Amino acid sequence: MPAQAVELKIGLQDDVDILDPDQSQTFAGRLVYTSLCDKLVDISSKVEIVPQLATDWSFSKDGLTLTMNLRQDAVFHDGTPFNAEAVVYNIQRSMNLPESRRKSELKSIEKVEATGPYQVTITLKAPDATLLSQFSDRAGMMISAAAAESGGAPFAQNPVCSGPFKFVERIQNDRVVLEKFPQHWNAANIHIDRLTFLPIPDSTVRLANLQSGDLDMVERMAATDAATVEADPNLQLLDIVSLGYNALYINVGDKAPGLIGKDKRLRQAFSKAIDREALYQIVYEGKGSAGNQPFSPASIWYDKSRPVEPRDVEAAKALIKEAGFDRVAVELRHANNPVVTQMAQVIQAMASEAGFDVNLRAMEYAAMLAEQTAGTYEMGRMNWSGRPDPDGSIHQFVTCDGGMNDVHYCNPKVDELLNKARTSTDYETRKALYDEANAILLDELPIIYLGHEAYLYGLNKKIQGFELYPDGMIRLAGVKVVE
Repeated sequence: MPAQAVELKIGLQDDVDILDPDQSQTFAGRLVYTSLCDKLVDISSKVEIVPQLATDWSFSKDGLTLTMNLRQDAVFHDGTPFNAEAVVYNIQRSMNLPESRRKSELKSIEKVEATGPYQVTITLKAPDATLLSQFSDRAGMMISAAAAESGGAPFAQNPVCSGPFKFVERIQNDRVVLEKFPQHWNAANIHIDRLTFLPIPDSTVRLANLQSGDLDMVERMAATDAATVEADPNLQLLDIVSLGYNALYINVGDKAPGLIGKDKRLRQAFSKAIDREALYQIVYEGKGSAGNQPFSPASIWYDKSRPVEPRDVEAAKALIKEAGFDRVAVELRHANNPVVTQMAQVIQAMASEAGFDVNLRAMEYAAMLAEQTAGTYEMGRMNWSGRPDPDGSIHQFVTCDGGMNDVHYCNPKVDELLNKARTSTDYETRKALYDEANAILLDELPIIYLGHEAYLYGLNKKIQGFELYPDGMIRLAGVKVVE
């Protein structure tokens, strides 16, 4: 790296998982992808769909055809061209790769074809109001077909995309390093030469490294650290309420160990044992909001007829007794960072008063995800970062074949409602369908929603021009480091 090159060191709350957009599912991975892999579309700070690799698009009157025109000045990091054929390859890979977690996100697509060198036409099985939102995330990330089909080492060991930064190295649980890609279509607006992402689960250590200058930015800070950052003349604090949620995932599949996955009364009791308002005051010092649905109470998609219920320990005890037990043992797995650990401990104490003996098991985040996918866990404390369209925060998690259905839940009625919600662009129609699905999910509780945290980011004041979006992603176009 040249002596005058600008390097940015970013502290991550967790390590990234597999660096293949079709297979990954972590928030930390998305933070890296924002610099590594351009998408067909992006979102604005107001959560509007805006161009990225696609310059414009239009749906047919019947909603069954989407035509997208593409940039003609983009290229992959290996020098291969970005064009309509590349988009066809990527969408087909997302739909057909055996390990792909994007299948349910693109389930509405019948076929995709190049209708010009820089134009693709996507034919749908049914109208899909969610598709552009899906293309604003991993389903819309474009990778090099030449790299993916090389037959050498797995793509994830040397990912090749078309973003403003290209891959240099990844050492698991230590760092991911990227460097500026000079041939990027927006390279003139990229003023950082090298990016190093450092997974540091301990928020106290992340903060200390930010204060010492060993890190230039930290994401998802602990709320308890906000005052320290604000008081430091060398630092700045940015925060924004996220699109996503905090939740407890409960394995209700055939392999589920323990009792809570087998009886909804126990899940209902566990939910009633939690004081969500107190949980957010204790863990997040009041930042964010308590919640009981995949959508925030501030969202237009929230069902106000089913508000967050107050804690009811006696009702929880009665449900446990009705299920035939005095006390119930539960293992709760959670990521090994201090904030999540504190939340798990508070939940443990609250649930104990109602009759649950909660055994906490701290795990490295990617390892925990792998066990959830395999269906060998009982309960997991999880986050979801949210998506611009409501479908992105519910469909893939609870439909029978959902790509991220780690709770292993399957209810044909819920599938019917959520699939139907995808086909309408009318708000009232979709809202009624989501409300009906949520009513079922709030009764059966494969996921116990806890609330919606705020993203807190600490930055050195020498970083200028950075704007934090509701999706929490780190967008570096226009960002400068001023000494």
